[in-house]
Parts: sequence; structure tokens; C-alpha cells
Amino acid sequence: EFAAFQAFAGTQVPVPQALWLEEDPKHLDHPFFVMQEITGCQSSPARLMADPFRAHHERIARQKWTILGRIASHAPGPLGQVLQPVAPADAWRRELDHWSALLERDALEPQPIAHAAIRWLRRHPPAPAQRIAVVHGDYRTGNFLFDTQGDIRAILDWEMVHLGDPLEDLAWGLNRSWRFQNNALAGGLAPRQQAIDWWQQASGLRADPADLHWWELFSCVKGQAIWLGAARAFERGENTDLMMAFAAWMLSNSQDRAILELMGQLP
Repeated sequence: EFAAFQAFAGTQVPVPQALWLEEDPKHLDHPFFVMQEITGCQSSPARLMADPFRAHHERIARQKWTILGRIASHAPGPLGQVLQPVAPADAWRRELDHWSALLERDALEPQPIAHAAIRWLRRHPPAPAQRIAVVHGDYRTGNFLFDTQGDIRAILDWEMVHLGDPLEDLAWGLNRSWRFQNNALAGGLAPRQQAIDWWQQASGLRADPADLHWWELFSCVKGQAIWLGAARAFERGENTDLMMAFAAWMLSNSQDRAILELMGQLP
């Protein structure tokens, strides 16, 4: 994550300045880094959906999907020496293997809908990545700072950054979990096709409908693995934050419904 902040400093992808990294755990019991504070901004999706930010939704949405396209077009550079390489034809399999294994490990009860999705994903792999690029890993509404003028000031939360297929990031941002207020807008901000068009213009890539569908269904499996991991951590007492349990309870059903919708099984 520290390397990602450094890699995008001074580019058209706004990030806080990474000041220093302390890898010795003796100070806080774990490694940590310090970065610039950016003031006068919000990150809360609830605030974004209300005034005065509501009036700036189209402006914010254009920036959001354009910045994501710029991430996809950014040469990995030194960051490529930190992140694990992957071949274009193998990007989908590596991610599916990783997240399906976590889902298996952390599930507290059977997950028939997620397993049906995993079986489908393995039987219908996407085309090889058009380009191996930096993938943010959690690019969504809620992980960027915005101000009252409708400007995105910084992209946050790069802890899942990796090299892979840029369609993975696009699909994650389109996941219905990030629509908020139960509307049909991508990220709660813009029509789906408009978001895709902005991304394509900025990235220089094409979002093939079949390949994007694969990655959208994968995003549901990944999301479910994250929610189940939160529930398991709470159940074991590894994390006593009630939000861990609440997020799993609130979002796991929504993610199942998203899977059924994408598989054509939701009326």
C-alpha cells in the first residue's frame, strides 16, 4: 500500500503523500506508515448521497471512473517490482483461486449460491487480460475523499493492490453493494453505461460485455469472501468490533442476490 501511494504521487491519480514507512513492529506491535492529512473532505457514502454533495454527483462520477481508467493505463514501473507478476491468461484464475479458498475457509454455514457462481466462473473463463495493469482491489464509493466543490481529492485504501486484469477494478466498482439508497446507479452516482464509457475513454481499453460479466460475478464471490471473513473474525473474537458482524449480516444476503441476478436466476 505504501508503495502504491509512492507510485502514484504527482500523477493524475490523486493520492495522499506517503511520508515514511516503519517496518519494525516494536513501536506499535505491527509495521505502519504515516501519510499526509487531507482536510476539508468527506469519504462517507451516506454524506455523498445527501446535500450539498448530491448536486455534484455527475461531476464526482466522471472523475471517479476517469481516475480508475487512468490507474489502468498507468505503467506499473517500480510498483511492478513489489507486486507479484501474473500472465494475462492467468489473472482470472489466480484471483478466483485466492478468494474461493478464503470463502471455503471462513464460511460459518453452507454457501450454495456462492459455490454455484464459482462453478460457473471456472466453466466460462474470460478472455486473457488486454493489459496487465495495477489493480486497486477495492475501488468503490467510500474509498475516496471528496469536497464540497465536487472534486475528488484522494484515492484511499490500496491495501489489496495487485497486478491483474483492469476489468477486475471496473467490475468491483459496478457491484450492486455500492449502489446505496437502493438505486440503479453505478456506485450510487451515474448510469452504468456512462460509467463504463468514462472508464473506456480514460483507460484506452474495451469493456467486452461477456468478460465484464465474468468479472462482475467474480466480484460477488470476492465480496462474499470478505463478508464471511469478517463474520469469522468476529465469531472467533479476533476482532470485537460489532461492525464486523453487522457488515457480514447486512451484505451477505445482498451479495447472494447479486449473484442470482447476474446468473439470471433472480425474478
